Amino acid sequence: MSSETKPVSAESRTSASAPIRRALAWLRRVPLVLVAAALLLLSLGAWVFASPVGSSPDDDFHLASIWCADGYRPFACEPGTSATSRMVPSAVTNSMDCYARNPAQSAVCQGPLLNGATVANTPTSRGSFENNYPPVFYAVMGLLVTPNLAVSVILMRFLTVLLLCGISAGLFLALPRNRRAPLIWGWAVTVVPLGMFLLASNNPSSWAIIGVGSGWISLLGFLETRGRQKFVLGALLTVSVVMASGARADAAVYSVIGMGAVAILTFRRQRRYLLDLILPAVLSVVAFLFFITSQQSTVVSSGLTDSTTGPALTTGSPGLLSLVASNLLNLPSLWSGVFGGWGLGWLDTAMPTVVTASGIIAFLVATAVGVGRVWGRKILIVCLLILGIWLIPAFVLIQGQQQVGSYVQPRYILPLMEVLAGVAMLTQPGRGLRWSRFQLAIIGGALALSNAIALHSNIHRYVTGIRHQGWNLDSAGEWWWSVPFSPMFDWIVGSVAFALLLFVLGRAAFGAERERVESLETV
Repeated sequence: MSSETKPVSAESRTSASAPIRRALAWLRRVPLVLVAAALLLLSLGAWVFASPVGSSPDDDFHLASIWCADGYRPFACEPGTSATSRMVPSAVTNSMDCYARNPAQSAVCQGPLLNGATVANTPTSRGSFENNYPPVFYAVMGLLVTPNLAVSVILMRFLTVLLLCGISAGLFLALPRNRRAPLIWGWAVTVVPLGMFLLASNNPSSWAIIGVGSGWISLLGFLETRGRQKFVLGALLTVSVVMASGARADAAVYSVIGMGAVAILTFRRQRRYLLDLILPAVLSVVAFLFFITSQQSTVVSSGLTDSTTGPALTTGSPGLLSLVASNLLNLPSLWSGVFGGWGLGWLDTAMPTVVTASGIIAFLVATAVGVGRVWGRKILIVCLLILGIWLIPAFVLIQGQQQVGSYVQPRYILPLMEVLAGVAMLTQPGRGLRWSRFQLAIIGGALALSNAIALHSNIHRYVTGIRHQGWNLDSAGEWWWSVPFSPMFDWIVGSVAFALLLFVLGRAAFGAERERVESLETV
């Protein structure tokens, strides 16, 4: 007995596609910046829930610093037995001990500590109690400390995400049109996966990434615009430099480097321009003050002395020349770490190789497009930035008698990688980048794939530990937040939102290039 399949009529197809067409038509009427900001919020929001309390590097140090940043409070922080110690809730400093550096262990083990997190009874000397770090990040996050540790952690993470969305949206609207590509793609090709993880964490590196990545291009726009645009960009520049310098001492140095690079790129002997340089000069002094008043500045003389990674060299270590050669030759390992070559979290959440490969491909394709638009000053700055990304971490390692793989981590150079990518995509005033559909498809596809796999791997590591395999994150789950959605839902939303964000931005970039070409043809 046979059955016949009725052909689908044109009216049925039209009726079925009508809701999709209406949705697309509605999206076209919504400003691009609002759509992109909403998708970015969803993308990073998924990463906010992808890790438990204490999952970012040195969180025992940073959470204790936050809890004590705004003075003594019975539910948060009490005096310790010395000037360098405090009494904080046990979960603030100990909740990560049961799973950190043990990827087979899920985060379920921290449950008992979190349930008793309101009792401030544990002494700790792990914290910025003697100006170890600049104070701004800790002080602002300290305003969100509540008796509920988990709620506080989530609120702090979302505050950072909202700051990024707000600053990026402001820059997109205020920058000249040909400066939007370096802003968008400079961010996109350097944040997956390490940047996505850190931006949604409680680590001060999140503010370093935002501040340094936004500061240099804010200054570029500030020097190229007038009126209301200049005022907005000056305000965003100030916020960016204070955020970066107030979070990490090295970010203060990177902020000055970024502003210096822009000053060289745009320098001209005009009175108005020289007056405009007053603001970045003042902000450079502010950054310098943050740097010298922080104990982090001692890396210049002694290198790093405390980290989550391996020990410094000991007796029998190679001589100075061998140490220098080893670090210079192996330092690109840190670069690959930005794209997932090193583990996330406490360096214990390994990324599949495809994550790293996809990220590097996207970075190379995007910067290659930018390299097609070169002039003397741009070549100089790109070369100097590459040297900085190579020599600065090498110098710190050599000062501390350490080798690549210990102490200095990829997150320390990520802000400078953002500046490098953005500068590589700069064009001279009035000119834009020439994007092809193929280039944008490669960049968007590689980044979407890298983000999806990285997000899944990160959630999986904490939900079940790596001892359980399989793509279904809801199967055999041991840990998850007390929220009305599952790990699998979180992964799907984060992956789809980021892919849509790249699609929207890529389509806008190609459309802008097509409009530019058409306008030239009509001249």
